[in-house]
Order: sequence, then C-alpha cells, then structure tokens
Amino acid sequence: MKKLHLYLFIAGAVALVILPLSCSKDFLNTEPLDRISSDATWSDGALSQAFIYNVYSFLGYGGFEEEALASITDEAMFTHGRAGQIVFNEASESPANLGFTSSTWEWDDMYLAIRQANTAIQELPESTFPDTELRDRLLGEAYFLRAYYYHQLVRYYGGVPIIDRPYGLDEDYTIARSSWEDCVNFIVSDLDQAATLLDGKPETDGRASRLSALALKSRILLYAASDLHDASKATANSSVLSGYSNIELVAYTGGDQNARYQAAKAAAQAVLDEGQGYKLDLDGPVSPEEGEENYVALAMGGQSAVADGGAAVELIFQRTHTPLYTVEDAWPLGGIHYGINNGPNGYHNWAGNTPIQQLVDDYEMMDGSKFDWDNPDHSSDPFSDRDPRFYATILYDGADWKPRPADVAGMEPADQVQTGYYDDGNGGVINGIDTRESPVENWNGSRTHYYTRKFIDPNPALPDNQSNAQVIPWPFLRYTEAALNYAEACIKLGEEDEARLWMNRIRFRSGMPAIDDSGDALMERLINERRVELAYEEHRYHDARRWMIAPETLGRGIQAINVQATLKPGATPHVPYVHDKDVYDYTYTVFENTEVEQRTWDDKMYYRVITRDEINRNDKLVQNPGY
Repeated sequence: MKKLHLYLFIAGAVALVILPLSCSKDFLNTEPLDRISSDATWSDGALSQAFIYNVYSFLGYGGFEEEALASITDEAMFTHGRAGQIVFNEASESPANLGFTSSTWEWDDMYLAIRQANTAIQELPESTFPDTELRDRLLGEAYFLRAYYYHQLVRYYGGVPIIDRPYGLDEDYTIARSSWEDCVNFIVSDLDQAATLLDGKPETDGRASRLSALALKSRILLYAASDLHDASKATANSSVLSGYSNIELVAYTGGDQNARYQAAKAAAQAVLDEGQGYKLDLDGPVSPEEGEENYVALAMGGQSAVADGGAAVELIFQRTHTPLYTVEDAWPLGGIHYGINNGPNGYHNWAGNTPIQQLVDDYEMMDGSKFDWDNPDHSSDPFSDRDPRFYATILYDGADWKPRPADVAGMEPADQVQTGYYDDGNGGVINGIDTRESPVENWNGSRTHYYTRKFIDPNPALPDNQSNAQVIPWPFLRYTEAALNYAEACIKLGEEDEARLWMNRIRFRSGMPAIDDSGDALMERLINERRVELAYEEHRYHDARRWMIAPETLGRGIQAINVQATLKPGATPHVPYVHDKDVYDYTYTVFENTEVEQRTWDDKMYYRVITRDEINRNDKLVQNPGY
C-alpha cells in the first residue's frame, strides 16, 4: 500500500507539471502572484524600502514581551513560574535543555535577520531606482541592523560566526566562531559605515539614524572594555573561564584595557556632542515631584514633555507603534499590552514581571544616603522619602494608582494599591485587593507584593484594566545610556570630575542631590545609578555580567515583603479599607521567596548555551564555557 501511495503521489505531481505545459506556451514566462522578484524589488524604491522594513521586524516587541529579561535578573521575578525561567535561574540550562530565550536575541532568529540585512547590503549598491538619497539611507539602515543583530548575538553568546553575505543553496554552511575581538571590530565597522551613510538623511522615529549608529557603537565598545571581556581579569575572577581553552571567543587575549576604555569614552562623547538629552542641563536638583514627573515622561517616550524641547531626542532608537516595520498582534488596537501583562491583579492584570525586594532596596533616600533596614526610621516607613524614580517605577502597598475597574471600585474606592493584609477591627484580616488572596482574582497576584509601574501609561482616561494597546515606545537606545557609558569610561580612566558631572546631571533631572564620591565608591555609585535609571530596560542582565558581579547580585535569590496593618488603640477601621497611617500601624517583613524558583549562580551563566541542534548542524562550532 505504501508503494501504491507513493506511485500515485508521483503520478499526480507529474500531471500537475505536464498539463499546464500542454495548454500554454507562456507557462514559463508567468510571474508568481504571491511574491515579488528580486529584480523588481531592487529596481523600485518603495519595494526596497519594504524589504528593509522586514529586516526591522526581527526587533519584535523589544523588551515589551510577556516574559521580560528583567525576570532572569535581580530586578524581577516572573510570577507564573514558566519552565524556561526556572531552568535558567536555577542554573540547570544545558545544550539539550534551554532556559528562557527570546526571539529578539535567539541564535536562529538573529541569523535569519542577518541574512536579510546581508541581502540588502549586497543588492542595494546595484539597485536601479533613481533616488540615490533613499538608496544610501536604506543601505545605512541595513548596516545598522546587521550590527544590531550581531551585537545581540555577541552580548549573549560571545564570539559568533561572522557571515557578511547571503549564502547560496549549494554552499558550505559550516563556519567557525570568530573571536570576540573580530566580532567587535566587525560590528564597529558596520556602525561606522551606517553613520556615514545616514549622515544628513531624514530621521523617522523607529528607524536608524546617524545618532543611533553612534549610540550602539558607544554600547558595544563599553562592553568590549569591561572586565568580562579582558582575558586576564575574566580568568582571574572565574574558574570556569580560566579553564576554557578557547578564551579568545569571549575575551581579548591581548591589547590594553585602558585603550579600550579610551575608545569607549570617545564613542560616548560623540553621542553627547551630537545629541541633546532630556533636561540634562540643570545646575541643581528639581523638586521630588518634578523628578518623578520627568522620569514618568521618559518612560512614556517623552510624550508629555515634547513642548520642553529635547524630549524626543532622548530616545535615539525606539520600537514604535506602527505596522510598517514592527510586529503587531490581533489584540484590540494591535500593539503593546505591557499594562495587562504586568499590572496589579485588582485591576484584572496579570502581575507578570514583579519587582523584587533587592531592587526596591537599591533606591536611595532623598538625601542620597543608602536605604538601610537596620535604620529604625527606614524600616518603619520604607516607602517614604525615596529617590523619585522609585515612585515612577514601582507600585507598592499604599501607592496611588489609576481608578479601579467598575466591578472593583466599590471594594476599593481610594485608587490605592493594596498588597498587604489589614486588621478588620473584629479579630480578622482583610486581604488586599492586589494580593494573591484577593477577592477580585486570586491566581495572578504578585508573589513579591510589588508591581511594575514603569512603562504603564498612568493616564486615568485609558481603559482601567489596561487591556487595550498602549502607544509607548521601547527604548532600544537612549541618550542617558550614552551619558552613563561616558561616565563609566571616565571613572575607569581616572577622570572622576567628568564622570561626576554627567552622573549629577542625570540625578538632578530626577530630583536627587549631587554626589562627591571618588575611587571605588564612585564606581559603586555608577553601578547603582545604572541600576535604577535603566531599570526594566534590559541592561541589568548584561551589566552584572560584564562587571562580573553576577554571583553576588543575580544569584542571591528572591526577596519579597510582607505588609501588615494593625489598628491603633481606639481607632476605627476604614470600611472599605484605605491606607492610613493615622489609623493603622504598619509592619514590613522581608522574606525569602522560594515558592516558584530557587535561584543560584553558576559561572557558565556568563554566556548562553549554544544548542545541541545548532552544534549538530555545524560541527565547527565550539561550545561556550561551562556547558
């Protein structure tokens, strides 16, 4: 029977070929109706531009995915305990058992994107459409995108195979990994070409520009200068790396680290010279209220601050809300649903990537001192008098938020986040509306008793359950990152006055006082400044690794907080409950949360594993250290 089925299949296939040939001599001259030929694409400016839009589509949603990179760092935990998160955070990832992976940096997807960019880079110089300015712009974008996708690969995997042209069907696809140094040089070369080609070209939000090429160059050169990628320091700090026989794949084996920091400083300086940044020209700190407003405006893409001039240039490269060159979905309005993915369950949101206590604790007090649980004033009222960026980033017990959905408003009319447990005055306990024991929904509450505020539009006129799309750009590259890159390079080069100048400008915008640290204390301050300023922007994962502080930061487990309120003597409880320090005494207890995952650190986690399937396809690949 199997042979008969095969014969019938072959006969049918032959008939499909022969019958049309017998009916029309023009059969071979027809063009397929569902695709466009290569010649047609590169002879038409609009079609060439559409091809480049497709290369952009591999950016996906940026960091606005349901599972955030923050949840495999000491910024957040993923509430719902997906297997990929647990595999990675418990250090059990292997070539056959992958942890959490995003299509925005996964090996196969990046090489698909690179192939598209390579095609454009090969074809555009020979294209025949007459608009030379458009041709140069598209070519510059292709170089930028190829550099961006390679930078995604190298910062997760180390050195990777460099493929700089589209391969044909009959070519040998096996190729060895290039060294870390060669990969960095290749990326920088692409960015230099992009910057030249994009110089003076029109700028469109969400598309590459000269400034975005300079900003990405600033990032990759700072990474390149960092300790993780200096072989002598990397091997001295890690037994796994010291035992790796191919250290050139992940680090420089020669050269001068100071020279690399000089290159990183110069690249960041170029961004600062050509850009502007939002409110980074202040001589002193703004008020705490304005500091919070400024940070919210930045998270919203500067939309509420455009009239001030300069807000738009803070975002140097962004993921925008448009169907032209981004991936959209079938939700209402087709776009980002960060609010419903991450907001409080008392708003019918899903509490996806909730802040952990270690992040909360790293926000300074308003006077610039460290928060300290051993300080009675701090521990008795931990959410008061903190860095204004804390209030713009994190929702905590008692925080003011948006109006409740209609079916919840009667239970909680004050529009305050409730993540604690409160005395009802009759010997019982009221479970907060936003806890896992909520009377609204009890399956999707935060396990840390915090929620994300950053990147959720606070406009009360928007749907109160955040189920509709929000028009909020994802900040792939922003001016403040370049300023922090510059400050870090200056510290490493001993230019501390210059570093403090830029760090203070960032702090002043947020309402925080100037710093006067020096030496190791200044570097520690820089580490913390990046942590809070760039929170939830996918930097902590890479920063903790390149500084080689991951064992004591990313591997320290998950801390959460328990909030309890007891009635003051003689006080009458609020019905419904309302946060009120005059009526209730609040106690705050930090605890280790291991109910979903038990985090640990293994030095193999400095790099992601190359899958067994990929190595089986390409026997020239060398696996990363520790796997």
